[in-house]
Formats: sequence, C-alpha cells, structure tokens
Amino acid sequence: MGRLTFITGPTRSGKSQRAVAQAADWGEQVVFVATYRSDERDTEMMERVRRHRAERPAWRTLEAPVDAAASLASLVPSPSGVILDCLTLWASARFADSDEQIQAAWSAQMAAFRAAPWPVIIVNNELGWSLVPPDTATRRFRDLAGTLAKITAASADEAWLMVAGCPVRLK
Repeated sequence: MGRLTFITGPTRSGKSQRAVAQAADWGEQVVFVATYRSDERDTEMMERVRRHRAERPAWRTLEAPVDAAASLASLVPSPSGVILDCLTLWASARFADSDEQIQAAWSAQMAAFRAAPWPVIIVNNELGWSLVPPDTATRRFRDLAGTLAKITAASADEAWLMVAGCPVRLK
C-alpha cells in the first residue's frame, strides 16, 4: 500500500512546490491530479494553471474534479506516485451535494488512496484562519473544507503545514 501525505496551508505558502519536491524521486510516471476542470473563459484561473504546470516536471496531468481514485485506477501505465492538488477545489466541484454526501465521497476517495500501490500527496488550502464569512454559503464551504481536512489528516501517514514557504510537521 502507498504512503499518504497531507500538505495544507494558506494560499501561496509553497504547498504545491513542497509536494513536487517530495515527489521528485518517484520516477517518471508521477501523475498530477488537477481537481479543477479547465475553463478557458476564466482567464485568471487559466493563468494560475499555466503557472502551476510550468513549476513542475513534465508529469502526466489528469483532470479529475469528481472521482480521482477511479480515474487513477484506469491509467496505463500505472502511476509511480500521485499528487492531488487540491482538496478544496475537489470540494467546490461537489458543492451542490449535501455535506454528508461530500464527506462520504471524500472518505471513499481516501480509502482508495490508502489502498493504492503508489504514494499519494494531497494538497489542501486552509480556509478557516480568517474572519467568519458574512454569508451562509461561504461559511458552509469554510466549515466543509475544515471537516475534509480533518478526515484527510486523520488518514495520512504524514501531515504538513506550510507557512510562508516553511514546512511545519504536524504528524
């Protein structure tokens, strides 16, 4: 079974760079799972995607905003390791579902990642260290993101918090 690593932290804290550095010696078949579905109409986000791709090796990229585990299981050749970036975008793609459905779906993803024969790194954005959002939907998303982070950290072999480019080992 593969090793599961969780990397969390605020925006632009170095989470993805840390994930790429950790995966660098996993071989040529590393798969970068993008949980954002490309939308050329969102030019600012497409620039972020372009910048992220330029910052990592020429690994396979798999767009899998819903069922990453099933998409990975069908890849040929099999991955030598996986980076899933990121959990909060995965959750946003399912936000029309109930919190219970989203948590159950993520728990199923986690079980598949734990059973995979390759190591997995899951990247997450910390959302709960700011002001309480003024609207119901944003508060719900912030709370959901925190719950999914707890589920992930509990299953992970290692958990890291990135702050200003510095890794802090949580577990």
